[in-house]
Amino acid sequence: MGLSLGFIVDAIGGELHGKPDFMVEGLAPLDTATPADLSFLDNVKYRSQLATSRAACVIVSPEMRDLALTRGACIVSEQPYLYFARLTQLWKKSMARPMATRRHPSAVIDPEAFVHPSARIGALCVIERGASIGADTELKSRVTVSEGCIIGARCLLHPGVVIGADGFGFAPSGQAWEKIEQLGAVRIGDDVEIGANTCIDRGALQDTVIADGVKLDNLIQIGHNVRVGKNTAMAGCVGVAGSAIIGEHCTLGGGAIVLGHLALADGVNVSAATVVTRSIRKAGHYSGIFPIDENAAWEKNAASLKQLHGLRERIRALECKLKP
Repeated sequence: MGLSLGFIVDAIGGELHGKPDFMVEGLAPLDTATPADLSFLDNVKYRSQLATSRAACVIVSPEMRDLALTRGACIVSEQPYLYFARLTQLWKKSMARPMATRRHPSAVIDPEAFVHPSARIGALCVIERGASIGADTELKSRVTVSEGCIIGARCLLHPGVVIGADGFGFAPSGQAWEKIEQLGAVRIGDDVEIGANTCIDRGALQDTVIADGVKLDNLIQIGHNVRVGKNTAMAGCVGVAGSAIIGEHCTLGGGAIVLGHLALADGVNVSAATVVTRSIRKAGHYSGIFPIDENAAWEKNAASLKQLHGLRERIRALECKLKP
């Protein structure tokens, strides 16, 4: 089982320096590749691995062409990492085993739900009344799509995803809580990928909306009435509280938190573990991480931080006294 270099270049493009009929048996990193593997070099800091790699062929940028040719075959591409991504898609498609059925017999699909004939529904999935699944969308095992929720075309939902559970809405009633029924749904656009065990809550009155091209990692929580713009990506364990608005082409690093009712502009990049406590109106890279330290030192620094406001006021008072 494998693909020839010629077949790969015909399918994806690139400039081949090597034998078109050479069969590649696997894809692997530079440092572990065998003489039957195809690898790639995207970051120049790993160029030292290129000379010692045993890979049969390496995908490289034009700047790395001459160095790659000193060791053997290569495919030259302006964007090696993007080329490699498309190669993995080609590889999976070429090696995929035909599906026995597009709907696993253990899946539970309500008669009033719509599932496009080309969609693929995995084992133990539940699709409730009024839900809609678009063309070429795949639901892996144990995915739940609650009533009235819509998923677009060419989406991929990994195991355990829950779409359309109730948002967290309760009104105080004396010493208890009164439930606010969640009357909206979830609308997911086309070409969206959602990682394992991620949950997207239905809206309270209006729908929660995930736009086209959004990529969500595992274990992400999206609260009710959140809106996520096109082609935004979030890493694992991100939490977005209710009614927050995330712009287009944003990135949120792992463990980042966005508080409710805030807005992030298009093109905002949030570092891992950052807590966003105010709206961000301008594109850019934002971080809010207190550096890790030995506990004793951290406690001293934390105690000093608590005094900053008082110190600021004292400095302002001194400045006022010093002004002529």
